[in-house]
Amino acid sequence: MRYEIRVDGQMSEALSRAFPELDRLVLAGETVLVGPVVDEAHLYGLLARFQSLGLSVVEMHRLPE
Repeated sequence: MRYEIRVDGQMSEALSRAFPELDRLVLAGETVLVGPVVDEAHLYGLLARFQSLGLSVVEMHRLPE
């Protein structure tokens, strides 16, 4: 499964290193992260990482295969 996760604000390069499995695209006002999510536990782990770093997920969806 591949997911697209949109985060409020522009994530720095340093913050992006907390998500090595995801590719990062910085846009005006938000950051888009895209990459594989192997299972539900991995997805919840990603969400926990976002929360622990104080990042606000504004949108998340599974991409078509």
